[in-house]
Amino acid sequence: MQIYLVRHGRQSSPLCNVNVDLAPEGVEQAKRLAKRLTRLETIDAVYASALLRAEQTAEILADGLGVSADTGHAELNEIDFGELTGHSDAEIAELYGDFMKQRAAMTEDIPFPGGECGKEVWERAYPFLQKLVKSGAERVVVVTHGGVIRSLVAGILKMEQKHKLKIVKSLENTSITELKYNQASDEFTVERINDYAHLEETPHLLRKYFH
Repeated sequence: MQIYLVRHGRQSSPLCNVNVDLAPEGVEQAKRLAKRLTRLETIDAVYASALLRAEQTAEILADGLGVSADTGHAELNEIDFGELTGHSDAEIAELYGDFMKQRAAMTEDIPFPGGECGKEVWERAYPFLQKLVKSGAERVVVVTHGGVIRSLVAGILKMEQKHKLKIVKSLENTSITELKYNQASDEFTVERINDYAHLEETPHLLRKYFH
């Protein structure tokens, strides 16, 4: 079985983890990914977290692929940023600068103030993947979030969650991280990470150009 973990399209607000819809750029990113997936191989199902930006991304993909979108899976929601939720980058740097430095040092898997750590995300999201392998599907898309993708990849690679930030500096919106499940070993392998080939001809859709 193949599972394509997809980071949602660009959201309409720069504030930390607010539950908002897609920006126009996010819609375009999702449409480009849908077109790419139709050229690759048959997708049996599209799933998404319960956050609006992921649900809308999934609906665009499902529409392009001719399948239904199964959304509302809270276990796939972005890591809980706790007290940082709703703040701008400048506010976070001012109010939580010491915490962010401690987190960037990656000496431990520390939770966000009032929020989650990587281990907690792994423990709620990985069982969803385990359910998928029992579904009988061959290929599925799971639209989720950057923190979730990093925690899942770290867990599958048996890395300590404190090192999850070493997995891709900038995880692009609508990028593909592919997992393959081996039934004989009952394990996943990570086949590719942060594949955004469908955006290479439109550099204005890459994260470094967003302000």
